Amino acid sequence: MTKILIVDDEPQILRALRINLTARHYDVALAADGASALRQAAEWHPDLIVLDLGLPDLDGVDVIHGLRGWTRTPIVVLSGRADSHDKIEALDAGADDYVTKPFAIDEFLARVRAVARRATTPETELASIEIGGHTIDLTRKTVSGGPRLTPTEWHILEILLRNPGKLVPQRHLLTEVWGSQYVKETHYLRQYMAQLRKKLERDPAHPRHLITEPGMGYRYTP
Repeated sequence: MTKILIVDDEPQILRALRINLTARHYDVALAADGASALRQAAEWHPDLIVLDLGLPDLDGVDVIHGLRGWTRTPIVVLSGRADSHDKIEALDAGADDYVTKPFAIDEFLARVRAVARRATTPETELASIEIGGHTIDLTRKTVSGGPRLTPTEWHILEILLRNPGKLVPQRHLLTEVWGSQYVKETHYLRQYMAQLRKKLERDPAHPRHLITEPGMGYRYTP
């Protein structure tokens, strides 16, 4: 059973999520403010944390920083803040995904499952991955079926594939691949992601695996 800590100051949200998650056999704990969330996380050791940003005592981003000081427990932000700046700030602080209120419960549950899977997927399962009829071997850096990838394409692809289901921020990709001085060069990513889709996706105009999250980053969907 996966233990999920839900942090939100809206009683109706807490109740709705507790009912839906408990019905799906998750073990659920609730917290209505940031201080309680940090204390429960330290005492209860949840497998996943669902976190609102607009808490009465602490900003949610500060809670993320506090958690990331000692734990890698996956964090899914569930917030009414829809501005891309808020999303990027939360992701850069260490959140694993971001869902905007109001939300569809089915989509939210799918995000929770994806983040939970990623956190428990053994490294060996990521060695060989199927995309668009191609088998990608991360260990040997080979792609079946002919397409050749450049070193930069491999670097981007490997970051995405090693984070299945996770939203990877633009800033993170740019820093990892090109360096911190290139964090504003988002056109680099657009160009290289277009090339990767042409080489790997069955229908590059409608990708199924290499997904763009506008204004935020990119996601590999298995």
